[in-house]
Amino acid sequence: MSISTRLLSYLDNRKIQYQTIKHHHSNSSIGSAINANIPLHQLAKAVILQNHEDRKVMAILPASRKVSISTLNEQLMGSYRLLKEHEVYQLFEDCEHGAIPAIAEAFNMTSVCDEKLDLLDYVYIEAGDHEHLLKIPHKHFAKLVDRCMHLTFSHEVFH
Repeated sequence: MSISTRLLSYLDNRKIQYQTIKHHHSNSSIGSAINANIPLHQLAKAVILQNHEDRKVMAILPASRKVSISTLNEQLMGSYRLLKEHEVYQLFEDCEHGAIPAIAEAFNMTSVCDEKLDLLDYVYIEAGDHEHLLKIPHKHFAKLVDRCMHLTFSHEVFH
């Protein structure tokens, strides 16, 4: 599989600047960051959550951090859980398993964005496969997440 056409179409329609970064095949965000020689905290990852009313939300956070579901539930005043992997795959049909782009609106989803990403000059995202990342300047990434809530809901896992 290659870069998500749905993602690229969305970015192009919104006139978002990005640079495609090719790297050796990787099966994890950590591996992608290492192979692309980028800091792990600059790679945004997507975690998909769902509540009991079947409402799904994409939590966007640095790959160096882990989502705190209890903190997020408190802030959203809800009861969300991690979506099962096979359910996630159905939502991102033009993406390889585990290579979800951290741009919710491209996939008709709502999102919350960890405030740590607001501080970066560039944000990298998975491109929908395991061999490409997209490097997006801060002002363009900010346009992509301008409609979502910006909260603090993660904690450091890797330094």
